[in-house]
Amino acid sequence: MMEGILVTELVRIPGDAIQFRATRSGGPGGQNVNKVASKVELRIDLARIEGLNEGALARLRHAQRNRLDADGLWIVVSERSRDQRFNLEDARMKAAEAVRAALVVPKARVKSRPTRASKERRLDSKKRNAEVKRGRRGGFD
Repeated sequence: MMEGILVTELVRIPGDAIQFRATRSGGPGGQNVNKVASKVELRIDLARIEGLNEGALARLRHAQRNRLDADGLWIVVSERSRDQRFNLEDARMKAAEAVRAALVVPKARVKSRPTRASKERRLDSKKRNAEVKRGRRGGFD
């Protein structure tokens, strides 16, 4: 069983929610290229992350939607190093950082009206474009 990942004091990913797999890394190798499984893949069950509220879980699912498999497991991969231990630690840090980012509630955008200067810039730009297009019009020969 894998050791859990402590994200904050209140949020943690339990070890039994993580599946670990080591495979051969891509790219150029060297003498040990076909012998060493240094690439690390963690599959994490998002529903079993402790202390994560519904909003944060939804933000995490949305942010990591391209890394979810058919079963809904979150796949975190690391092949940065040639050492499996470093890659495991890197994958664990990636997972913790992504969960930490999902905990932050994004600020709601305050509606504002365009300023006079921005309206003038837009109109000037439209006039310049119209002038360019007018110059492209060919006359009849």
